[in-house]
Amino acid sequence: MNSTEKRSWGAAFGAFIHPRVITMLFLGLSAGIPILLIFSTLSIWLREAGVDRSTVTYFSWAALGYSFKFVWAPLIDRLPFPVLHGLMGRRRSWLIISQFAIIAAILWMGLTDPAQNLTMMAFAAVALGFASATQDIVIDAYRIEAANTDLQAMMSSAYIGGYRIGMIIAGAGALTIAGLFEAEGTYQHYAWTVAYGCMALAMCIGVITTLLVSEPDVTRTDSKFFHKTSDYARFLAMFAVTVIAFVSAIYYAGGLIDPLRASLTDAGMITELSGFIAGALKLGIAIAFAIFVAWLTTRVGLTPTGMVQEAYLSPVKDFIDRYGKAAIVVLVLIGIYRIADIVMGVMANVFYTDLGFSKEEIAAVSKTFGLFMTIGGSFLGGVLSVRYGVLKILFLGAFLAAISNILFAILAQIGADTTLFIIVVMADNLCGGLATAAFIAYLSGLTNISFTAMQYAIFSSIMTLFPKILAGFSGTAVDAFGYSWFFIGTAILGIPVLYLVVLAGRMTNIKEPEDPSKASA
Repeated sequence: MNSTEKRSWGAAFGAFIHPRVITMLFLGLSAGIPILLIFSTLSIWLREAGVDRSTVTYFSWAALGYSFKFVWAPLIDRLPFPVLHGLMGRRRSWLIISQFAIIAAILWMGLTDPAQNLTMMAFAAVALGFASATQDIVIDAYRIEAANTDLQAMMSSAYIGGYRIGMIIAGAGALTIAGLFEAEGTYQHYAWTVAYGCMALAMCIGVITTLLVSEPDVTRTDSKFFHKTSDYARFLAMFAVTVIAFVSAIYYAGGLIDPLRASLTDAGMITELSGFIAGALKLGIAIAFAIFVAWLTTRVGLTPTGMVQEAYLSPVKDFIDRYGKAAIVVLVLIGIYRIADIVMGVMANVFYTDLGFSKEEIAAVSKTFGLFMTIGGSFLGGVLSVRYGVLKILFLGAFLAAISNILFAILAQIGADTTLFIIVVMADNLCGGLATAAFIAYLSGLTNISFTAMQYAIFSSIMTLFPKILAGFSGTAVDAFGYSWFFIGTAILGIPVLYLVVLAGRMTNIKEPEDPSKASA
């Protein structure tokens, strides 16, 4: 791996109080609030409102925007927001718009009673998912552009810490508020209106932060195609038509693919595999149709071909040109770096329950104590990355993530031992936080300032795609081999990651951090 001169501990800890690092703590909080308002908090609300379980799970699709945010990331990179761009700059203008959109969507959800109008709630949840994913795109771009690589590790740590605090606010905070206005065992829409209203108010922390910080000082390459308002309008029209084509294809492809899924299941294929094949085919058809429609817009003259190439193909070409053959190694590393903890993580709560731990024990140890351990691990990862370099801590994080899974295998053999449970959760979350902080800093160093939003959006989508697909079969693996061998297997999955970190370090020249005290404010 690339070697780097060690920084002093004083310089490493001194980065904590840098203004850019503190900024990311508050922006991370703003990013962490919306996600649970779509997932677990909303799920509890829907169940209290009498919505059946199968319908509740469908609402998780409202967060699909997080997985496909690279589709509209070029809009963030290329389009100046009218009026606000001149007043606040490119990143801050998009950030403030996305935050107000999040607040509006949260209030929309809070004022909608799912027991009376479930369809309207679905639209509001999708709007929140889209607005929140947009905020993520802008925050990632802002973080990378706001400071040099010397601060990226600490900014990533602060972002993760703030994000987790935001999740606590939207999780335990929202549920507590709803409980204060709701009698035990009864459903009252007003209680959830107050809870979601408080969450919208909490988002003002992000708004105030955006208003107080300065726009990143970066020099971008002049565009060959985006000059006049009509240019942006044509690109926006192409994007809208393509999105409509994608959504329509997803909807109508179901009529073709669902019978195939049923046939595969009837033929003896396991449900998870048939569902994956059907989902992959449906997604492939939708993507192919969307690409065809985008190409069609260039043929009819709606959008110049060069404009589409500059927005979507140039970021990919730039990455390949800069890294050459190493690009493949780097992309594979991105795709599997988190494989050990994601594949294991989907079974963690089920594992705790099967061992016999109570809901109260799981909530106290895994959800609360574990959350603070993740925050501590992220800051530890930031300090160590500044002290020793990102690549070394990237390797350490991958190693510890795999080793911590072995502790789960030991817990599976011993049984419901509370002390060991606490130790396992502490180790898992500390290691996970450390690895994630180093990984985000590493991804930040891979981007080109001319394509920040698009390239990082691609990386963040790739990094969870394959692990999440594989994680869908975790339950089947546990049924076949038992918990102990499953956890050992997930640890073994982490071994290739170690080799790829070493190989990527040798083949690429990722700039390592300098003294944080020299970073620009």
